[in-house]
Amino acid sequence: MMKSLESRIRTRLNELESLGLVRTLKSPQGIDLSSNDYLGLSKHPLIVERMSDALYREGCGSTGSRLLRGHRETLSAVENQFAIFKGTQRSLYFSSGYLANLAVLTTFPEAGDVVYSDERNHASLIDGIRLSRAKCVIFPHNDVDTLAKLDYAENREGQAFVIIESLFSMDGDIAPLNNYADFCRRSGALLVVDEAHAVGLYGQDGSGLIRATGVDNDVMLSINTAGKALGVAGAFVAGSEWAIEYLIQCARPFIFSTAPPPAIAAALEASLTIVSTEPNRREQVQVLSKYLRAKLMAAGIDIPLGDSQIISLVVKENHVATMLAREFQQRGFDVRAIRPPSVPEGTARLRVSVNANLSKVDLDRFVLILKQCFMDVGLCSVASL
Repeated sequence: MMKSLESRIRTRLNELESLGLVRTLKSPQGIDLSSNDYLGLSKHPLIVERMSDALYREGCGSTGSRLLRGHRETLSAVENQFAIFKGTQRSLYFSSGYLANLAVLTTFPEAGDVVYSDERNHASLIDGIRLSRAKCVIFPHNDVDTLAKLDYAENREGQAFVIIESLFSMDGDIAPLNNYADFCRRSGALLVVDEAHAVGLYGQDGSGLIRATGVDNDVMLSINTAGKALGVAGAFVAGSEWAIEYLIQCARPFIFSTAPPPAIAAALEASLTIVSTEPNRREQVQVLSKYLRAKLMAAGIDIPLGDSQIISLVVKENHVATMLAREFQQRGFDVRAIRPPSVPEGTARLRVSVNANLSKVDLDRFVLILKQCFMDVGLCSVASL
């Protein structure tokens, strides 16, 4: 039986190879144009110092789930800090954004409910919806008008949920949050927003796009990754007191997961303090993002509309994307190829992400190399999304 399974798996691995879909594990190399460390906080001296001190004080492991011996008051403190930062009544910390999304979507939607999901939602949102007992209805990307029509045709009796990202991770475009909020007010649907790529970067205080667009009171829950712009790890779910309490009591990914290392709380506290008190970091990301977009357009490179820190250069073919990424890495820029299932078939791309540690000199050199590489493979431009 083992040989039979091995044969099946080897056949599928060969298929992935032929389709240009084999993935490899590579350590960081060269100038970072691919990570989600948007504010450059992952190596910030204060965060490192606070976490290091806490490791000596608290030890490495939490020893159990939060509901057993794994809880620490420092975690409650940083959850309170994040709730204030986000402008909500309460928040709850999870070891990863994936766990947080699974927790929300397997706890609140029930049999008889309907979950409306944007077609370009992250895999963790998709998997959470699949694991719920609610009916899933997928609607076209950022298309609130079609969402309304689908809801009207559904003739639902249970609760409806709308699940979206505020800033989409692969396309770099921003959801029309005000339109979603208006739809939810009219229809009685509840809005859940994944702010993974927006928290830390948008709004006067860096809390994200929800507050920046003024829809705070229209969002049931937000999921806020701490391993991207915040530079640490894990994720906060933020919302009303009753919703967070229900997660503690009923969310299986929370109840049955070992608590994160205690020292993480100290690092998170430092990170939130930096984000709140150093707006120049997110301002730098905005300046550099606009600069790179302008340079790409001036070089004749077709890019999607928008002004976020994520710029997708769609080259369509898997093999072309991997070849270009390899060429960039050899020339000192860490750019990675994104291929299905992370993106739809036929939309393989280079996902370029801007961070605060870059310089305009770096970006100038990157654009020159990009243009040359495109010419080398016969690309005069890239596809629009």
